[in-house]
Amino acid sequence: MTAPLHDTGAAEPAAVAAPEVPQKAIEGRSPWQIAWLRLKRDKVALAGGVIVLLLIIVAIFAPLIVKAFGHPPEELHEDLLDPLLGLPLGDWGGMSGDFLLGVEPVNGRDVFSRIVYGARISLLVAFLSAFVAVSLGTFFGIVAGYFGGWVDAAISRVMDLLLAFPQLLFIIALISVIPNKLWGFEGSGLRIAVLVLVIGFFGWPYIGRIVRGQTLSLREREYVEAARSLGAGRFYILFRELLPNLVAPITVYATLMIPTNVLTEAALSFLGVGVKPPTPSWGETLATAVRTYEDDPLFMIFPGVAIFITVLAFNLFGDGVRDALDPKGSR
Repeated sequence: MTAPLHDTGAAEPAAVAAPEVPQKAIEGRSPWQIAWLRLKRDKVALAGGVIVLLLIIVAIFAPLIVKAFGHPPEELHEDLLDPLLGLPLGDWGGMSGDFLLGVEPVNGRDVFSRIVYGARISLLVAFLSAFVAVSLGTFFGIVAGYFGGWVDAAISRVMDLLLAFPQLLFIIALISVIPNKLWGFEGSGLRIAVLVLVIGFFGWPYIGRIVRGQTLSLREREYVEAARSLGAGRFYILFRELLPNLVAPITVYATLMIPTNVLTEAALSFLGVGVKPPTPSWGETLATAVRTYEDDPLFMIFPGVAIFITVLAFNLFGDGVRDALDPKGSR
C-alpha cells in the first residue's frame, strides 16, 4: 500500500510556544488621584498654587526673612527722611540695598519688612476665618439637608437673616465697643480674634447653602439607604457616609473663600477697625499711604500689589481646584 500523500515519513516539529509577556497590573485611581492629574495639566492653576505656597512660606518665616534682608518693622529711621517734608530722602521712596522697598514717610519704617509681616496678618485672618466658616457651614448645612422639616426651615431662615445682615457695619460697631482686654487677648491680638470670629460667623451661610443642597441630593443615594437598612444611626450616616462625599465641594468653596477674606481684612484695616498700629497690615499701610500718595506713590503701590497678587493667586488656584474636582463644570 502506498503511504498517504500527506505523510512525509518524518515527524513535524512541534509548534514553539510564544513566550508569555508579563502583563502590567491595572491599578485603580481614587477620585483625588484623578483630580490631581487634572490639576497638573492646568499650568495657570499650578502657577497660582506655587505663589500661594510662597506667600505661606513668607508669612511663616517672616522674622528670618526680615532679619536677612530688612529691619524690624516697628523700628524708626527718621534720619532717612527730609526734616521739613517728612518724605524719604533719595529717589524711589528711599529704595537702596539696605531698604529694598524704601521707607515710610513721616516715621521712616522699613516698607519691605512691613509688607512681609503684613502677609502674616492677612493670611492668618483669612485662613482662620475660613476654617470657622467651613466648620459652621458644614455642620449646619449637613444637618439641615439630612433632617429636613422644621430643622431645615429653622436653619435656612437663620442663614437668610445672616446673609442680609450688614457685615462691615456690624464689625465697625463691635470694634468700637469692645474693651481693650477680653478673653485673654488685648491690643492687635484681640482685634485679630474678633475679625476671625465675625468674618467666619457671617461667612458660614454661604457654604451652608452649598452643603445643604448637596446633602439633599446625597441622602437619597443607594449607599445611604443601605446604611440605614443595616441599622446605622443618623449621626453615623451624617459623618461617615455623607461627609466624605461632601469634601470636594467644601474644598472648592474654601479655596475661593480665602481671597475674599483677605480683601475683607484689608478693607477693615483700611477703615481703621483692623489690627492696631503699629502692627503691620496691608490695609493699614494703604490707609497711611493715602495721605502721602501724591509725593510718594510707591508707598501705596507696594501694599496694593501685595493684595492684588495674593487674591489673584488664590483665585487662579481655586478655579483650578474647582475644575479638577468638578470636570462637568469646567471651562
